[in-house]
Amino acid sequence: MPALTGRIGAPSNAYTAVLRTPGAWKFYFAAAPAKIGIAMTGLGIVWLVHGSTGSYAAAGTVTGGFAVAEAVAGPQVARLIDRFGQTRMLPVTLLTHAMMMALLIVLTVSNASLWSLVAAAVLAGGSLPQLGAQTGARWAYALRENPLLSSAFALEALSVGVAFMVGPGLVGIVSSSTSPAAGSLLATGLLLAGGFLLAVQRGTAPPPTAPGQHGGSKRLLHKRFVGLVGTNIGIGLFFGSMQVSVTAFAVSRGTPGLAGPLYSITSLVSLIAGFAYGARRWRTAPETQFVIAFIWLAVSCVPLIAVHTPLTAALALTLPGLAIAPFQTLSAVLTESAVDSAVLTQAFTWLNSGGAAGIALGSAFAGWIVDGHSAQYGFLVALAAATTALAMAVTVKVSGR
Repeated sequence: MPALTGRIGAPSNAYTAVLRTPGAWKFYFAAAPAKIGIAMTGLGIVWLVHGSTGSYAAAGTVTGGFAVAEAVAGPQVARLIDRFGQTRMLPVTLLTHAMMMALLIVLTVSNASLWSLVAAAVLAGGSLPQLGAQTGARWAYALRENPLLSSAFALEALSVGVAFMVGPGLVGIVSSSTSPAAGSLLATGLLLAGGFLLAVQRGTAPPPTAPGQHGGSKRLLHKRFVGLVGTNIGIGLFFGSMQVSVTAFAVSRGTPGLAGPLYSITSLVSLIAGFAYGARRWRTAPETQFVIAFIWLAVSCVPLIAVHTPLTAALALTLPGLAIAPFQTLSAVLTESAVDSAVLTQAFTWLNSGGAAGIALGSAFAGWIVDGHSAQYGFLVALAAATTALAMAVTVKVSGR
């Protein structure tokens, strides 16, 4: 049986077997540039707006507007994707998002008002293509009731880990060495390239749901899935506060170019830990693993409060990464087992939306805290976020299906 299901007997070559699924490697690698672009987007907006306004509070507010719009609009777009299919809907969302990001960049470099920047960010966030949900739905369509499915979700988490390792580093290097707008431009370009490469992979796209079979949101309203969304809100709070806090820490130490590389350390560790995690055989039930991952995340945030040099920050930032990839994989495994296939894209998108809502709150609140105090106070926000996620993980464990 596969890893990550609480059973034993996973083959050591599970990842290879997953990629041998017809068409799998094509859509998996096609989406890779887009995932890097998505990983760059939030931090890119922080650099873009702070470079123009000099305010982390403004940068956090604009990034928060982007994330809120993504959280609200994402599931509605996913309903259309379930209904009409990825092949028809993905190009539309890609082009709309690119135009709205261009508007945000133009307004920012033109020193437009904060509220106009927020409005543009809302439009850009509302049109952000949910690539992770769409590739997750492709894996479920290709491997439904196949014991390799959980290994496929682990592989998907690895791709997210790579994206969040490479993306933030690119934003920091490009934005600090050229222009604050350069990171957002590169992020949008990568998203367009990868998104269109995925859109042309028609054979692996789940078929559209017939009108009479489209279940809507009622299929998602039960305690376990609501708890899963809650954990994603908590993890979003964590990521949003970390984006602002790590950037502020690097700038306050006179090393702004280290912001991206420092932030990517957590993702690098997550990548390594996720690969090892997905290759192992686990006896522990996934619900229990879920809680353990969040206990570790909360504990690992404590050292960040005391860091004072880039080296100690780098060391402390390795610790949270051990929990991120297991969380991502287990979240997908628990969601796929809990919801109907007719609303799976919506379900995955609701998880993303929960994360986006958390990022909105976390980045805005951390920006306000950092402006008034220091980066260490922003790390306190990250600790509170991890504790919130832990509480929601406990509800998932006790709720049952």
